[in-house]
Amino acid sequence: QVQLIESGGGAVQAGGSLRLSCADPGRTFSSYSMGWFRQGPGTTGEFVAASSQSGGRTVYADFVKGRFTMSRDNAKSTVYLQLNSLTPEDTAVYYCAAALTSSYYTRPERYNYWGQGTQVTVSS
Repeated sequence: QVQLIESGGGAVQAGGSLRLSCADPGRTFSSYSMGWFRQGPGTTGEFVAASSQSGGRTVYADFVKGRFTMSRDNAKSTVYLQLNSLTPEDTAVYYCAAALTSSYYTRPERYNYWGQGTQVTVSS
């Protein structure tokens, strides 16, 4: 069983940065590809970024436009999402997810486990 615990969310002003973390205390992390999704107020969830099992391949949503960086440390069973140049449109609950596959997925239904989410609020 994979348990994902997110942290690092908070409130920042436009142009600011945050670093989100997603940890698996059970340390089964290296068997999974990982993804980040978000859901803003009054919107449906959307894909943000995904990383293959090894971390060798990472893909981002178009709206990221070079502002976000996903990385993973399998030794620490932790995946990160660095958020830079934040705008109010980035306000959302951010979720990490794990899929039992070596590749990566952009569709949420392909993921097996989800974290509880961490709130990111960006003010103008």
